Amino acid sequence: MSVRRLAALLASTLMVMGLVLAGPASADVDQCAPPGIDSASALPTNLAAAAAGPDADRYTTPTVKPLQDIRVDQLGLSTPGVLTVGTLSDAPPSICIDSAGQFTGFDNELLRAVADKLGLRVDFVGTEFSGLLAQTASRRFDVASSSITTTDARRRTVGFTNGYDFGYFSLVVPTGSPITGFDQLGPGQRIGVVQGTVQESYVIDTLHLEPVKYPDYNTVYASLKTRQIDAWVAPSQQASGTVQPGDPAQIIENTFSLDNFVAWAVAKENQPLIDALNSGLDAIIADGTWARLYTDWVPRALPPGWKPGSKAAPEPQLPDFNAIAAAREEPEDTGPVGPKSVLSQLADSFLDWDLYKQAIPDLLKTGLPNTLILTVSAGIIGLVLGMGLAMAGISRAVWLRWPARIYTDIFRGLPEVVIILLIGLGVGPIVGHLTGNNPYPLGIAALGLMAAAYIGEIFRSGIQSVEAGQLEAARALGFSYRSSMRLVVVPQGVRRVLPALMNQFISLLKASSLVYFLGLIANQRELFQVGRDLNAQTGNLSPLVAAGLFYLMLTIPLTHLVNYIDNRLRRGRPATEEDPVPPAATQEMI
Repeated sequence: MSVRRLAALLASTLMVMGLVLAGPASADVDQCAPPGIDSASALPTNLAAAAAGPDADRYTTPTVKPLQDIRVDQLGLSTPGVLTVGTLSDAPPSICIDSAGQFTGFDNELLRAVADKLGLRVDFVGTEFSGLLAQTASRRFDVASSSITTTDARRRTVGFTNGYDFGYFSLVVPTGSPITGFDQLGPGQRIGVVQGTVQESYVIDTLHLEPVKYPDYNTVYASLKTRQIDAWVAPSQQASGTVQPGDPAQIIENTFSLDNFVAWAVAKENQPLIDALNSGLDAIIADGTWARLYTDWVPRALPPGWKPGSKAAPEPQLPDFNAIAAAREEPEDTGPVGPKSVLSQLADSFLDWDLYKQAIPDLLKTGLPNTLILTVSAGIIGLVLGMGLAMAGISRAVWLRWPARIYTDIFRGLPEVVIILLIGLGVGPIVGHLTGNNPYPLGIAALGLMAAAYIGEIFRSGIQSVEAGQLEAARALGFSYRSSMRLVVVPQGVRRVLPALMNQFISLLKASSLVYFLGLIANQRELFQVGRDLNAQTGNLSPLVAAGLFYLMLTIPLTHLVNYIDNRLRRGRPATEEDPVPPAATQEMI
């Protein structure tokens, strides 16, 4: 592709983005906004039997330490006076990022109120649930806030506060499904769960079924709406916040367990912090803050026999949600709604132009710069270290060749997520005093180390593809071995592998999204996570498509640019005028 065509492609891309940005954006319903008391729901009439009776609660403390006796300087915080909280961004209304880019939701607003009682400032850091408890256990986070249902298995990894919410399990099925309850789930059915959640354990350990595992709530719900799965076992908060009127899905039954309440996770050995959070929780229950936030964010009737806080905490004074729900005007019955065509469902999920207009500013201001910083920084590390690995790999010295081979085998053989978590959780605590417990440099280092293993092999193959006669000719002209390699062989080898290097750079660009596993603050999110957060707010997949367009905007021009450079290097500069006659030929003509 010529430079002129490349410029035209970039201009067209920018023109399309300008058209998309033109005009006011109108967002869908923000699922990360408090729905308010008007959305109150009564105690479900389809409530299955509780998994355990009131006497099964072995973990709620009888009382709490008086708030005035809490010593903030003895809480073992990673930063004095600051509560560093690991949380998610894709599970509204409990935990999410709102349209202003702030971590919020019932769980997090409640924790802010508790921190105020303790005189602490809160810093929320986004991460993935699969690494959240391990990061909390290793003290990367002081607290994990993610609607975490307590289980005995999880208590072996972290400690928990008293419960601040209860954990309904909701069974969600497509409209018209023959499944009417948990007791009708059986072998051969595709039952969706989010991987690593207590719902996954429930399906496997209690129902003895093998579920279909998904990485997040929006993906599993999209699969349910398109009938790719038969049912979804979901946390009640996520189910009630995700299933919207008119959706081809319905919540048909709920169940809960009194001993598996929802709580904040803390490192097991940090009992002073657990005690402090329990004291703060009882305090905000007593002054009505818990009831106010609960009414704003998750207004639903409490199950019989359950209340938040310690056993000595007062009963929260809540509105009569049953009465409010009963008095709410029911929508007119317009008759059965015909099923949408597959194309209509795809259009609704992926082609919401208002969401494109809402997503692109954040993708430009936050996602794009962070993606480029991560990719370019890691790419530089990968190029430098990769060249060193290539030279060591072709060295005659065993002490250089074998370490390079071992390094390459390890970093090419392990999954990228595992390497990022190993470096973030293993090296992070060691260098925390240097990085300020900021995982951003660790993410760059992890991506760079992974890229080096692949780039080293690319360089090695390119160098070894250069004919041996090139080195011999250089040596015959008096160059040393090092000069011959540096000036003759390596430049030719690098030129031959430019397309492969660009492919690796594109892979690195896409792998930058995995850094989110280490925990990033809101303004450190890269392209994919920005799109995913808006996807969580609206339940629509269009923001993820918008993020994908940005990846295409980066990768397609790069691909054609490297092809142009490669062709130019192979063919040389195109002639623009007749070559001058060599001097020897001129003398012969005279």
